[in-house]
Amino acid sequence: MGDTRVRRAKGLRARLAAAHEGEDGSSPVEFVLVGTLLTVLTLAVLQLGLAVYVRNVVHDAAVEGAYHAALADTSLDEGARRTRDIVTRTVGAQYSADVSVRETTALGHPSVEVRVSAALPLIGLLGSPRTMEVTAHAPVESLD
Repeated sequence: MGDTRVRRAKGLRARLAAAHEGEDGSSPVEFVLVGTLLTVLTLAVLQLGLAVYVRNVVHDAAVEGAYHAALADTSLDEGARRTRDIVTRTVGAQYSADVSVRETTALGHPSVEVRVSAALPLIGLLGSPRTMEVTAHAPVESLD
């Protein structure tokens, strides 16, 4: 009985050794494959974070421009200029090219609408033009 166990153990060792013989050099290949995958995944997460950041900056600039344009002593052009200035200072002039401001009626009250069309960054800060559009509203202030 003890002799059978020894033979089985030797047979198992021989089979394991035979199975591992062809795996020389597989560690560097696995490292490159896993490293590439993790690098691509990390860059994709960073790009998503950059796209969300740019969208939030452009939206916040539109909100600030709408509230500025809605003041009683300012014009719509000043709101558009303020929006362009904020976007240009934070993410660049290419994102502030298409800013439109108009008076509208939201929920039955006079308000100002600022609409910004910009590129959504796909690779770094490069992206297809006019792929992102944000809109902001602010109630018009009156002196009555």
